[in-house]
Amino acid sequence: MFGKKAIPQEIGSLIGASTTVTGDVNFSGGLRVDGVVRGAVRCAEGEKGGVLVISEHGTVEGEVRASHIVVAGRINGPVHATELIELQPKARVHGDVQYRALEMHHGAVVEGLMVHIPAEGRTALKLAASSGRAEAVHAK
Repeated sequence: MFGKKAIPQEIGSLIGASTTVTGDVNFSGGLRVDGVVRGAVRCAEGEKGGVLVISEHGTVEGEVRASHIVVAGRINGPVHATELIELQPKARVHGDVQYRALEMHHGAVVEGLMVHIPAEGRTALKLAASSGRAEAVHAK
C-alpha cells in the first residue's frame, strides 16, 4: 500500500519533448507525453484500461481521460481518472478532477473541483430511520 506501485501496462507510445500535437489524441495501452498536446487525450479502451503519463515537461490543453493517470507536468482542462490519479510534486492541473483513487504529493496544485467517483461495489440504500422516514446512505 505504501510502496511503489507498478504501472499496470507498458507505455508503448510517446509524444516527444520537441513535439506539439494540435488535435485530439486517442490511444490504447499506455502513452507518455513529454511535449504539448492542444486537444483532448483519451484512452480508446474507455474505463477499462489505459495509462497516461504526463512528464514534468509535458502539457495537455484539453480533456484528459484514462484509467490510470500520472501527472508531473501541466493539464489545462477536465481530468477523468476511472481508477487512479497520481499528482507528482510539480503537477499543475487547471480544471475539475474526477477520480476513484488519488495520490497527491506535497507541492502538487489543482485549481478546480476534486470529485470522488464511488467504487462500483457501493450502492445507495434506503434505510428506515427510527422516525419512520427513509434516508439515502452509501453502503461501504
